[in-house]
Amino acid sequence: MSEQQRQATPAAKGRLYGVGLGPGDPSLMTVRAVEVIAGADVVAYHSARHGRSIARSIAERHLRPDHIEERLVYPVTTEGTDHPGGYRGAMEEFYTEAAARLAAHLDAGRTVAVLAEGDPLFYGSYMHMHKRLADRYATEVIPGVTSVSAAAARLGAPLVEGEEVLTVLPGTLPEEELTARLATTDAAAVMKLGRTFPAVRRALERSGRLADARYVERATMSAERTGALDEVDPSSVPYFSVAVLPSRIDAPGASDAPGAPDASVSGRPGEVVVVGLGPAGPLWLTPEARGELAAAEDLVGYTTYLDRVPVRPGQRRHPSDNKVEAERAEFALDLARRGRRVAVVSSGDPGVFAMATAVLEAASEEPYRDVPVRVLPGMTAAHAAAARAGAPLGHDYAVVSLSDRLKPWEVIAERLRAAAAADLVLALYNPGSRSRVWQVGKARELLLEHRAPDTPVVLGRDIGGPEESVRIIRLADLDPADVDMRTILLIGSSQTRTARRGDGTEIVWTPRRYPEG
Repeated sequence: MSEQQRQATPAAKGRLYGVGLGPGDPSLMTVRAVEVIAGADVVAYHSARHGRSIARSIAERHLRPDHIEERLVYPVTTEGTDHPGGYRGAMEEFYTEAAARLAAHLDAGRTVAVLAEGDPLFYGSYMHMHKRLADRYATEVIPGVTSVSAAAARLGAPLVEGEEVLTVLPGTLPEEELTARLATTDAAAVMKLGRTFPAVRRALERSGRLADARYVERATMSAERTGALDEVDPSSVPYFSVAVLPSRIDAPGASDAPGAPDASVSGRPGEVVVVGLGPAGPLWLTPEARGELAAAEDLVGYTTYLDRVPVRPGQRRHPSDNKVEAERAEFALDLARRGRRVAVVSSGDPGVFAMATAVLEAASEEPYRDVPVRVLPGMTAAHAAAARAGAPLGHDYAVVSLSDRLKPWEVIAERLRAAAAADLVLALYNPGSRSRVWQVGKARELLLEHRAPDTPVVLGRDIGGPEESVRIIRLADLDPADVDMRTILLIGSSQTRTARRGDGTEIVWTPRRYPEG
């Protein structure tokens, strides 16, 4: 090829590498990472304005004198900036300029290795180069050991086991969000501490997880520090530290195995938490409820509801029949008196025709007066069915149970008449069962004394479950044969309306404004 031809032929573009260096100890770099650095023409790394780069220090022994080094200096870290776009604007401009510098090397045919602590695509700065360059140049990402894995290794504690869930959180999240997520998960790692540490610590405390939290600073580095998080001085915490909630399974202080001595030997106080499961599966659980179910040593409840709670190693489960609420409440309180952390499960909201009343009634008497009891709310069946149908509870409404097992039918009938006369929307719980087949028909007759035959009625069955169905019918057409214990009835007021939407679905709502006079 002539010199003129060579000048006319564009140079082959270089290759981009995102190189994960691991958590800090150079010996934890992968063989592939070392190979890529050794073969690169350009080695790029981020640093603060003081010029020191942790990434470069990890890879230093593998750098050659003839390497072209590109130092990508952050214009700002956590301090303020006078950039017109603020912190985000300054960083976006920096990443764009840095990518352009690397692109110039790649266009010249040079191989570029961008060094990244930990893993390049795990909260790493390399990803900002990757998003700007990978669609234009041949690219390979070399994974590295993350700081989370290193922290668990240095603690000597499993992160997760079996079907446990690990949640990785940035400490920069709002404190309320951190609290909710920490309460929900089995195990967690919270990154980006430093100035966020006080809020992270409060979130761990509010979620009930502080006693289990561990602290790891600069894992695998010479200045490594580990310990209980609640003993750490907030002013001493650097950015390169991690808060870890390890696996609950077989952890020190975790639940005793079935058949082992009661937890009272540990001196820990017992507690009963009555947990609302909502109307169906896990999608209806609040984060707080999910967290308490995971933290409980004993689960107590009606068998059908207890089956909705995932099985966790080390937890004791105490199922029982639906008609022994008082006995179930006393059993749970007895467990708590012996130092156990007990969750009593209840469908829907535990304070609506459910277990909270039974537990609190027993807890108000000796010998249970000193046992701590908390009630966690849940989505009610009435609200779940109403949301599926539209907004039938948009104005004043009353909630009545049609079960006459615990109160006389005469009382139920009187309350139905009073609510109907007051023109309240009605949510009717426990409308029927195999042994109670006439109450729905009788209720319909009573309500028709005050309501028009075409009053909208919502029949919500198994809301959130596999057999969910929602029907909107006229009060005059309410058939007791269509109703069972898995059904809730929402009876409209004189103002409740229905409409058919453009897609053919029918909705029902009760206006918030009531007509004068």
